Amino acid sequence: MDNGIAKYDFVVVGGGPVGLAAAAAAASRGMTTVVIEKYDFHGGHGSSAGSERQWRLQYAEADLAALTLSARTAWRDLEARVRRRLVHETGSLWFGDGRQHSSEGQIEAAVAVLDTLGLPYETVNSTALRTRFGFAALPSSYSGVHQPQGGVIDVAAARWALLEEARAAGCELRAGTEILDLTPDDSGVTLRTREGGYHAGHVIVTAGAWTAPLLSRVGVRLDLRIYELTKAYFRIRSSRDLPTWFAFQPPTAADANLFYGFGRLPWGTDDFVQVSPLFETDPLDDPAARTGRPRRHDLERVTAWVRDHMPDLDPTPLWPGTCLASLPGAHDRQFYLGGAAGLVPHGERIVVCAGGWAFKFVPVFGRACVELALTGRTEHGLERTGLTLENAT
Repeated sequence: MDNGIAKYDFVVVGGGPVGLAAAAAAASRGMTTVVIEKYDFHGGHGSSAGSERQWRLQYAEADLAALTLSARTAWRDLEARVRRRLVHETGSLWFGDGRQHSSEGQIEAAVAVLDTLGLPYETVNSTALRTRFGFAALPSSYSGVHQPQGGVIDVAAARWALLEEARAAGCELRAGTEILDLTPDDSGVTLRTREGGYHAGHVIVTAGAWTAPLLSRVGVRLDLRIYELTKAYFRIRSSRDLPTWFAFQPPTAADANLFYGFGRLPWGTDDFVQVSPLFETDPLDDPAARTGRPRRHDLERVTAWVRDHMPDLDPTPLWPGTCLASLPGAHDRQFYLGGAAGLVPHGERIVVCAGGWAFKFVPVFGRACVELALTGRTEHGLERTGLTLENAT
């Protein structure tokens, strides 16, 4: 420490899953590494809150489907190290209007990618949606695809595993510490907090909804939209179970008309499942403005959807709440992952991972952040997700 400045090879800003995975990847290479987290390492404050995430291999984009296969291997490697199942392959069902585009993609395009990659799936017609999966009163034109290697990620177990990996690798973990500003120069990056300063050869920013305002202080603008999305649980009243699922439907005048849900959680002991709307409306200017209260319209809509189309569930919503999502303004971008080289002076010292439905990619993204910091490239073909000159102010 010089003049009150603690020195490290890597400072990771944000102690969510990607940040912890990146820190462990850096420390395992012998790099001195510290993770600085504004809140704590137990989750619940940002986009990694909650207990479950959908896991799927079907993507309308071939590169992202291939990336998911890499992530599948990385998750299995992590599971072997911590001796605990984190990704449960209970199946993934997409159904509805096969041509309808959404933030999740499109069914017909995803099927073409599955064919290209030789991944297994089965088509599901409207009769099977009713008799096998229990969805009622859907348009007769609805069909879908069931991919057996999809499923659900145990979020709490994954956070624990990643935290233990970071600790075991020798990372320092600093909770309750907010980065006030960062300044890159030709020797690294200096970061300032209320408690003191840090200097690192490289900084990895994985601060979720707080990433954009932090980067704006060095002249990098990310088009991230922050949404407080509604979620709810419903009691199961039959013995039938479901895979994770997503319903592709044309939008209404009032909302996106998109719904998704889960089956029984393999690690759970109760008979409740999540069914939620995906209505990206009224973005927040500040993540701190989240209320934790679902929008009345959204809760009424998902309640009606369960009542009308899911007779296996009691349509009374339980534990209604919200989750925070940070999404790129352009859906086809999916997420940001790249270095700031060329955007700001000494930007090669800063790597960013932010936005999108990215939990499934966590172990791959963590490693990719370190590779980008050290060499400026990664083996995973993430060029189109990187920061661009259009993002610079």
